[in-house]
Amino acid sequence: MTRTGSDSDGAGRPLSSWAVAPDGGRPEGRTCSHVTALPAGPGTPSQVCEQCRKRGWTWTRLRWCSTCGHVGCCDSSQGRHAYAHHARTGHPVVVSLAPDESWAWCYVDEVFLRRDEAAEPSAPR
Repeated sequence: MTRTGSDSDGAGRPLSSWAVAPDGGRPEGRTCSHVTALPAGPGTPSQVCEQCRKRGWTWTRLRWCSTCGHVGCCDSSQGRHAYAHHARTGHPVVVSLAPDESWAWCYVDEVFLRRDEAAEPSAPR
């Protein structure tokens, strides 16, 4: 299930094309009920986990909430603030902000998502 990106979400951010990615330990054929509402990307989000920073903690990797833009640390970090944000708000999908990662995770449907490169124009590297 994918959606191509000329539309926008309710906040005016363009939607992107995403697809459920294969995940070795999970059955094939899974879907994500939130994939059609994912914006193209986070723009220029914060590059810190504010909750960790306030406590003087460091973080491993950052995740961006595709619903509201909250930036929190990953599950490998001490605070697990991205997951805590999902648990508190019910916002379903986070996008990795790590420069070497290009995926999203849907907490609700428990699936990895990747940009559908076949539906998107190639970007210069």
